[in-house]
Amino acid sequence: MAPRPARRRVAVIGTGAIVTGSHLSALAAHADRTELVAAVDVDPVRLDAFRAQVPGDIAGYASTGAMLEAVRPDLVLIGTPPALHREQTVAALEAGAWVLCEKPLCLSLAEYDDIAAAEEASGAYASVVFQHRYGSGAAHARALIRSGELGAPLVAHCQTTWHRDAAYYAVPWRGRWTTEGGGPTMGHGIHQYDLLLHLLGPWAEIRAMASRLVHDTESEDVSTALVRFGSGALATVVNSVLSPDEVSRIRVDCADATVELTHLYGHRNADWSYTPARHVRPERAAAWGVAADVPSSHAAQLGAVLDAWDAGTRPPGSGPEARATLEFAAALYKAAFTGRPVRAGEIVAGDPFHSAMHGDHPDWAPEGRA
Repeated sequence: MAPRPARRRVAVIGTGAIVTGSHLSALAAHADRTELVAAVDVDPVRLDAFRAQVPGDIAGYASTGAMLEAVRPDLVLIGTPPALHREQTVAALEAGAWVLCEKPLCLSLAEYDDIAAAEEASGAYASVVFQHRYGSGAAHARALIRSGELGAPLVAHCQTTWHRDAAYYAVPWRGRWTTEGGGPTMGHGIHQYDLLLHLLGPWAEIRAMASRLVHDTESEDVSTALVRFGSGALATVVNSVLSPDEVSRIRVDCADATVELTHLYGHRNADWSYTPARHVRPERAAAWGVAADVPSSHAAQLGAVLDAWDAGTRPPGSGPEARATLEFAAALYKAAFTGRPVRAGEIVAGDPFHSAMHGDHPDWAPEGRA
């Protein structure tokens, strides 16, 4: 029997709600494989409160650099505001640590290039948290669709219709291009369309619209897109923070079945449904069920990252997968701002939408807030 891998020494950067909630519970679920050894926060009161609530006497630091130099962790979990992600991810990679970073991994494709270069130089990997890809429901749906068991994917709908009020946007870094990277296209709907890409594969073309209808922000508060996939399937994507009745939904109509997921911030098997086409025999449809019920969660994704580490392979949610979702966001914005279709692969270095999601479009940011 092969020896059990040592527990990975883990540090967290940021000790706010996403870390104290989702990341700590993920570490607890994998306590036999991980050991929390350090935390970083610029707020000493918050840092002390975090250290008091976790087991053991973990080290506390006011800066990422000081922590990396002193601790040399194996894995770094990043839960800070988006504008800090690129710098902190690159620093952790350069110190030889793997990274699991909250979405978005960075604010532009140009910033992603910096992360990719740091990966290549260090041999470590950076994954972005897209927990909706993980868990039994998503894995099962993807396997059925990709295998052709449900017939060719034809039509899809991807809906993130949430609600955020003015108090939410009173937080200084929200709703600004330089600190959040965009509006609900980058900060909210990205989870659902990442899952759509996970299910349907590469996209080929996007046409889009975006608007700022309610909130006093630089970025949009709603966007819509029409998408053609490489397979030929067509999809609609809606990202909103204006919707009183909140829901997250994906529907994929294949030749032999409709697959539908309806939830809000996380899903399990019961949130997925399969409706066979009229010509499908009942015994075939009966085989589409899944026995295990693993909810989508940070714990499920952390487990997948640790499995990849043990196997010596690139972790899911990193590299080309992470870039593809970021490219989708950039293409949606470019299509919305320019009013023309954007094709996969066309946003390269030198394109203004490569360096910023707003593409320096002259009419986009409100006067005085660009």
